[in-house]
Amino acid sequence: MNFESLIKTAQACGCTVATNVPMAQMTTFRVGGPADLLVTVPDAAALTAIVACCRRENIPWFWLGNGSNLLVGDRGIRGAVLHFDSRAARVSLVDDTTVYCNAGMTLQRLCLFARDNSLTGLEFAYGIPGTVGGAVYMNAGAYGGEMAQVVERIDGVTADGTPVTLNADELALGYRHSALMDRADDERVIVTGVYFKLNRGEQGAIAARMKELIGKRQEKQPLEFPSAGSFFKRPQGHFAGALVEQAGLKGYRVGDAQVSEKHAGFVVNRGNATAKDLCQLCEDVQAAVWKSAKVRLEPEVRFVGEF
Repeated sequence: MNFESLIKTAQACGCTVATNVPMAQMTTFRVGGPADLLVTVPDAAALTAIVACCRRENIPWFWLGNGSNLLVGDRGIRGAVLHFDSRAARVSLVDDTTVYCNAGMTLQRLCLFARDNSLTGLEFAYGIPGTVGGAVYMNAGAYGGEMAQVVERIDGVTADGTPVTLNADELALGYRHSALMDRADDERVIVTGVYFKLNRGEQGAIAARMKELIGKRQEKQPLEFPSAGSFFKRPQGHFAGALVEQAGLKGYRVGDAQVSEKHAGFVVNRGNATAKDLCQLCEDVQAAVWKSAKVRLEPEVRFVGEF
């Protein structure tokens, strides 16, 4: 692939460009081979130009959020990986209970803004290690809350570089799923900004709930090791972690990939796990759970790149 035109366009738009960047540096799993090109984008206008250039030059591209629900193959990603510069993300009040923020903002920063402005509804998201755009894309949730409860509409950019706005009903937000995930490559929409509809609350109560939930995370989740969060989706009528534990696989290892000894719903990188290790572990767990409980576990983690 010839990246010359894309690099020139990116630099003209104020983007930062790097080549052969290991995706292990860009994901919370700390696993993944190199991306041919990594383009760090400052804003939606620059993204529009970059995506349009990729289309003209027939360069495949992948949109990266915080890399927190992702397993990248050991051979990496061909083409361009695009992501927002989280440092450039901004959040503001639209009215008394509506918040707008850039998609590249971390959920932690958004939750703290809501707390500081006495707005309730986002407490569940405090501690989820992702960006706002990624959270909407997969309808992230925890502790009885999810993005579907608070998202009003989004701004985005289509695969041909056209700005678009979608209302919440057009996103069809379901369990760890949105309509954005179903679109073909040439119909993709990248979330660039999100409007949240919240409620007035008491700042002390909001802060207390956030403290309570982050305490639960620290107590029950293996935050001491790299992971991608919950590895498997919750099967209807079951809990994935309980099924894995009942199959006798708590602590099970393939190389440095391990089913967490603390919470069997998590798979962790003990230090030098490879994507191959993690894929094998995933297959072993699925087979064991099917054998013991006749339940098919479906990964929540997205598999991207060349394995």
